[in-house]
Amino acid sequence: MVNDALFATTATGGLRLLGGRCRECGRPMFPRAPTCPYCGADDVEPITLPDTGTLWGWTAVTAAPPGYEGPVPFGFGVVELTNGLRVITRLTEPDPDRLSFGMPMRLVDDVLHTSSDGAPVVTYAFAPAT
Repeated sequence: MVNDALFATTATGGLRLLGGRCRECGRPMFPRAPTCPYCGADDVEPITLPDTGTLWGWTAVTAAPPGYEGPVPFGFGVVELTNGLRVITRLTEPDPDRLSFGMPMRLVDDVLHTSSDGAPVVTYAFAPAT
């Protein structure tokens, strides 16, 4: 797993993003931070975020970023979760022509690459829900 503070597997095998909610202003955030990025309060509670949303923006990454060991191209975009929070995320669909604004999306696990010892390195991504 890339970072176990970002997402977790549920008891039923689903996946959930691990975020936070400010106890002062009530706004959700991802990833969870010790202080609220909106109001600066330091009273942030851990929450699990919705696993569905809609696609707001997208592109294809066609050149590997520095240090990236996985395949290219890969999709990258913004998904608005059902609670209104927008998350910048990997997308499982690398072809921008197969995506559209408002498309229903669902959270999935995705193999980022294989480590030097042959183990899969897993991260989260969003896939078209249709």
